[in-house]
Amino acid sequence: MGESKGKMGFEPIMEEWVFLFDCSGNDKSAAYNPSISFSNPKVRDTPLLMVHSVVPAYIPTFECADGQQIISIELPTGTSLYGTGEVSGQLERTGKRVFTWNTDAWGYGPGTTSLYQSHPWVLAVLPNGEALGVLADTTQRCEIDLRKETTIKFKALAHYPVITFGPFASPTAVLQSLSRAIGTVFMPPKWSLGYHQCRYSYLSDARVLEVARTFREKKIPCDVIWMDIDYMDGFRCFTFDKERFSQPKKLVNDLHHNGFKAIWMLDPGIKHEKGYFAYDSGSANDVWVQKADGQPFVGGVWPGPCVFPDYTQEKTRLWWGNLVKDFAANGVDGIWNDMNEPAVFDNVTKTMPETNIHRGDAEVGGHQNHSHYHNVYGMLMARSTFEGMKLANEKKRPFVLTRAGFIGSQRYAATWTGDNLSTWEHLHMSVTMVLQLGLSGQPLSGPDIGGFGGDATPKLFGRWMGVGSMFPFCRGHSEKGTTDHEPWSFGKECEEVCRLALLRRYRFIHHIYTLFYLSHTKGIPVATPTFFADPKDPKLRSIENSFLLGPLLVHASTFHDQGSDALPHVLPKGIWLSFDFDDSHPDLPTLYLQGGSIIPVGLPVQHVEEANATDDLSLIVALDQYGKAEGVIYEDEGDGYEFSEGGYLLTYYAVELQSSVVTVRVSKAEGSWTRPKRHLHVQLLLGGGAMVDAWGIDGEVLQIKMPSDSEISNLISTSQEQDKNRIECTEQIPDVEEVSGSKGVEHSKTPVELKSDDWALKILPWIGGRMISMQHIPSGTQWLHNMVEEVDGYEEYSGVEYRSAGCSEEYNVIKRAVGLEGEEEDFLSLEGDIGGGLVLERQISIPKTDPNVIQIDSGIIARNIGAGSGGFSRMVCLRVHPVFTLLHPTEVFVSFVSINGSKHELWPGADEQFFEGDLRPNGEWILFDKHLGLGLVNRFNLDEVSKCMVHWGTGTVNMELWSEERPVSKESPLKISHQYEVRTI
Repeated sequence: MGESKGKMGFEPIMEEWVFLFDCSGNDKSAAYNPSISFSNPKVRDTPLLMVHSVVPAYIPTFECADGQQIISIELPTGTSLYGTGEVSGQLERTGKRVFTWNTDAWGYGPGTTSLYQSHPWVLAVLPNGEALGVLADTTQRCEIDLRKETTIKFKALAHYPVITFGPFASPTAVLQSLSRAIGTVFMPPKWSLGYHQCRYSYLSDARVLEVARTFREKKIPCDVIWMDIDYMDGFRCFTFDKERFSQPKKLVNDLHHNGFKAIWMLDPGIKHEKGYFAYDSGSANDVWVQKADGQPFVGGVWPGPCVFPDYTQEKTRLWWGNLVKDFAANGVDGIWNDMNEPAVFDNVTKTMPETNIHRGDAEVGGHQNHSHYHNVYGMLMARSTFEGMKLANEKKRPFVLTRAGFIGSQRYAATWTGDNLSTWEHLHMSVTMVLQLGLSGQPLSGPDIGGFGGDATPKLFGRWMGVGSMFPFCRGHSEKGTTDHEPWSFGKECEEVCRLALLRRYRFIHHIYTLFYLSHTKGIPVATPTFFADPKDPKLRSIENSFLLGPLLVHASTFHDQGSDALPHVLPKGIWLSFDFDDSHPDLPTLYLQGGSIIPVGLPVQHVEEANATDDLSLIVALDQYGKAEGVIYEDEGDGYEFSEGGYLLTYYAVELQSSVVTVRVSKAEGSWTRPKRHLHVQLLLGGGAMVDAWGIDGEVLQIKMPSDSEISNLISTSQEQDKNRIECTEQIPDVEEVSGSKGVEHSKTPVELKSDDWALKILPWIGGRMISMQHIPSGTQWLHNMVEEVDGYEEYSGVEYRSAGCSEEYNVIKRAVGLEGEEEDFLSLEGDIGGGLVLERQISIPKTDPNVIQIDSGIIARNIGAGSGGFSRMVCLRVHPVFTLLHPTEVFVSFVSINGSKHELWPGADEQFFEGDLRPNGEWILFDKHLGLGLVNRFNLDEVSKCMVHWGTGTVNMELWSEERPVSKESPLKISHQYEVRTI
């Protein structure tokens, strides 16, 4: 393996300031697997010949131990960290840790550490605004640890190389360099940038046509209707239900006639059933993933027992591609790859065994077990589907949406942020998740607008549509068992907000399409965080309620009690001019255009084909401090590949103010596509929403007389007054937020006390059910360290991450019995909603027959898991986290005997320690205070505890109990039962 630790060796690759680092010396070429992330794997492994040697600005260190390779990069104080792909939670990632392991994560929360995609990539923005990108090029499960400030740490199975990009002058330059390595996003067909309507499921072709017809009748823009798995015959891929979807070609023709496209779902699981053509042909071609014994692996998914294509083989991809080709002959416009982590039901890991065998071709890594290929399974499936769509029609651009992916998946497919929930928290996270994917090389993404799981309220849905209509990918989707989530399903006020929001999107469709052309050809990201406008400004680096689409700033409120008009607007330095289309509304984002910019807009239309057919083009112009502006619009047929042979029009516009006259002209044009004969409408922004309008002919010089200062002042005042009146006259969406509750539930901000002759306990239900006092009366000792307004005391979490869901939510008191006759114990029963259909239950009791004992029984249970998950939750871990105070820190230690008989004494100052397997305490461990002659005994059920952890703080110690980490169902909760008792030494 080479040296066990030290500085990594390096060599330049690809282009200047891109370096490959390794820690295996001369063995690296033999040790590394081919790159799947790089669009051309040879580029990664070919040194760059340079005239002058260049030394990297930051050189990682490595440590190899127990088959793992740990890489660390230290960066300057003030560095901000982003990326890590599809992750929930905050935008700036310092303090977070995630694991790249593609996971079916229905109902994920802000602390979930593994979602549907894997991007072992970090974008670091340095204090001076320069940026550095770091890629750990491994397909294995990889820990990305950013918990230590300004430090990037990767940990995965050895060996793997690390590639750094930069430092470059800006984050955009880093992402462009990354795109030259992993490839740019496929050029999407223009119709795919319209609004998409989906449901799990529209149960018949009649219902599909009814939804489509309602969009047109209500004049709400929409381009695509989606078919989830219920269109299939018994969930068999490549089939149609003979009664409910008996004529798919006719359905598609009817949709096309009304300006809609049709997208259909295909999962990887092929029903294990002789006589089913897909199973028979796959078996004949020997394409299935195998178990370790060489037999095809069979796992349960929607159709029942299924086999799974091994996409690591070219013959499998060709077999799948031909099935897709034949399937597309039904008029299929796009394909949706779901469940391709791959998800497997009735399995605590939610996927296939890691010991399964993939007989991969040499170009992707050869024969390997599933742990090696798991994270790229979805990407390879998307590639196969993409190639099959090209086989079906080489004159059309494929559109594929994939749930699972890996860094580089953007070459083949768009993505969405998985099975989110209809909550304000998930609305807020949708912004950061879309941005993180864009910062990780995947610009074409969006959430399920309105939330997939649960029932959206009118205000939540309207607000989500307002911001979601500005995301790169724009789709509404919801699951079975929820209320209808079409734009008209929440009352006339919400319907109007959705109509206004989507009309806005279609006005910007030329601008969005242009951004995707620039992303496809140059790797420029589409949606970016606000700080991209000024990477040097640290105040912008954590802003999560606004983002950029090129020079267009979208400022949205994701908070229930504040519309975008009431939220403080933090703007980058420079000139930013607000504008709208006489459609301002508290539930719609506020729009700003950066000074010096021009963006194209179109007329309000119902679908993209109408936008292409209009005779008018508008330009919105914001002059900079020098009276200049420039911008660009890209145009082509909207589909096909003629653009790659010059069949496009790329027009650069320039605007300049001289002597009170603003001149608009075409400064440059590229491509052989003929400029349409059309009117040009220029809207010159003045500030405060005011603008000057002028009309001309596109391609000709247009001059506009600039109003005087007094005229501008009057126009701004008038515009602001009109905007105020419009907001005041707007019909607000009713605020009918549901408040969940049940009989027997007690809401109180009064601490609950449990007492016996030995113990006095105090619990705060409204702060994570936290226990803040654990006083032993006979000895007069307080064992818990408590900071009521912050942390500590006794807490419980639902994940392996510190302070994951469960520790801060408001818990309900379900039942309590204190000092009641006839009860065998004083007890308090609590439960807290931890999201994703999960509840953390806890009962704290003091048995009257043994009043020296505190009994705590906790569990994570599945209360309302959605149908889309197969009945299993996201990955969870019940983590008991008490913070005990050390009354005499130099005379305190933890003592226990392990299951294997070994004895342990742990003293303050030691590193954090985990004890698993036979090293776990054999059912109890003790916190001893030698000065007091007392020990706090913690007894627990070994069958429920998978690991124990000790962490010493300043005057404190954590003695944690962890359950196994797995999904739960209604039949398989996670539980930990344990006791505390004071014992005299």
